Amino acid sequence: MSSHHIVRDDQEPALIIANGAACSMELMGQLLEWSPLVIVLDSAIQRVIELGIKVDVLLGDFDRGFDPEYYRNLQYPLEIVHTPDQDKTDLEKAFDYLIARKFPAVNVIWATGRRADHTITNITNIVRFSKQLKIVMLDDNSKIFQLPKKYGKWYPATTPISLIPVGVVSGISSTNLKYQLDNDELTIGYRTGSSNEVLADGMVSIEHHEGDLLMMECYD
Repeated sequence: MSSHHIVRDDQEPALIIANGAACSMELMGQLLEWSPLVIVLDSAIQRVIELGIKVDVLLGDFDRGFDPEYYRNLQYPLEIVHTPDQDKTDLEKAFDYLIARKFPAVNVIWATGRRADHTITNITNIVRFSKQLKIVMLDDNSKIFQLPKKYGKWYPATTPISLIPVGVVSGISSTNLKYQLDNDELTIGYRTGSSNEVLADGMVSIEHHEGDLLMMECYD
C-alpha cells in the first residue's frame, strides 16, 4: 500500500490517521484509494510507516524529542506542520489545517479505542467543527457522523443504528426503525437512541428540530 494518489481533487474527503486502535487494512485501503490528502498525527507516524503507507502531511506538537526530519527523509515529499498549541488536541489541529485549506470533508480513522477520554473527545469534536468541515469517523465496527435536521437513506433490514445526542436534542421523529421516535427528546447521559435497528429493507428517515445528533451505523 505504497501510494494512494488515485484521486487529486479537493472535493474528495481528506483522510486523517489518528493514534487510537488500528482498523483493518481493508477499510484503510478503501479510504486511501479515494483520499486526495493523507494527514498523520505525529504519535501515529511510526505505526503508519511500518504499514508502507504514503503520507502527505505529518502534523503535531513534536514533543518528547520527536524528530520530524527523520520521517521527511523516509517519506519525501512530506509536508511538516508543527502545531505546538497545547490548548488543542492534535486531531483538532488537523481539522483546523483542513479548514484553512478549504477542504469540505474528511474521513478519520484510528480515532476510537485505546483511551476512553480521547475517544469521547474525538467523537464530540464532530459537532464542534460541523459548520466548517464534514467529518466522518470510522472503525471496523462503526461509522459516525452528524445528522442534518432532515436525513434519509436506504438501509437493509436489521442494520444496527444508534442515535447519540451531544447535549439535548429535541423534536426527533423517525420512520422504518424498530423503536420509532415521535417528537421525542434525547439527552446525553440520560436517554439516548442506542442499539436501534432498521425495521425493513428501505428508506429510513430521521429528523430533529433542535440540537446536535450523531448517527452511528454499527456493524457487529
